[in-house]
Amino acid sequence: MLCRSGISCLGLMAESERTEAPSCSTLTTRQLQQNLRAQKKRERPVRLLFEIPTTRITEHVLSKYVVYDIVVMRSGSFDSRRVSVERRYSDFSRLHHDLLGEFGDELEEVVLPPKLLSGNFCAEVILKRRLALQDYLARLYATRCARHAPRFARFFTEPEQKRAHALLRAGKFTLAAQQLQTVLELEEKLLPWQHPTLSVPTLAALAVCHRDLEEAEPAFAAAQKAMPAARRYGLKQYQAALLELLVDLGYQLGRPTATLQHELTLLRDAERGAVVTRSLKEIVVQNFT
Repeated sequence: MLCRSGISCLGLMAESERTEAPSCSTLTTRQLQQNLRAQKKRERPVRLLFEIPTTRITEHVLSKYVVYDIVVMRSGSFDSRRVSVERRYSDFSRLHHDLLGEFGDELEEVVLPPKLLSGNFCAEVILKRRLALQDYLARLYATRCARHAPRFARFFTEPEQKRAHALLRAGKFTLAAQQLQTVLELEEKLLPWQHPTLSVPTLAALAVCHRDLEEAEPAFAAAQKAMPAARRYGLKQYQAALLELLVDLGYQLGRPTATLQHELTLLRDAERGAVVTRSLKEIVVQNFT
């Protein structure tokens, strides 16, 4: 195609593109260095970091013990969510015992600080123990078998899951949802090293809490977020119950539900007689009893 001047318009366009997109050879050394730093930042591997910044002493009628506040962070990307859990030395001891029973010699270089028979509540001893346990978690995480073990994830989430489900069964849905949100944030930090289905029970419980609080939008969002893993890994009971909830909430919110309804019908037809159909709330209530 020719312009009025007789010069090819395609040629002009090609020339324009060449001038607008300079090659690497036209970049300055400073620009190249900036590009390289940006690329390295994008490729920086994500790791978990553990910090135990504070402790407190708890006393009951027949017991006294130190509680360690464990902050879990992700490196390699900006992590603004400060999520923490509290654990006792006995919790660390159970974790170590379980992992040793599963992996044995693979953890021979990961040493748990020994139990103390006296001086447990001395400020200097507590400081040393706090730093030692922080180092223990770092060494445990550095061992591949440990960081991929479901028991490792449960150390950070199981007590909170149990509390959340107890609150849910008691009808305290607001408090349960708050606790479950903390669990979900921890699970999302752990997910690169854990099975993708890890957060499905948490998201299902969140959906139930929001549904009972008549908060349709967050209930729909939680159920929708749980669906990909439920589909991919064949969690049939969760899949059917989540779909049923999504269809119901979709009608309320004016969302298109035909595809969800079709998927639910196909699933029910395929599993007819093989799986007892239960509501999502029935499934959630039976978890973590």
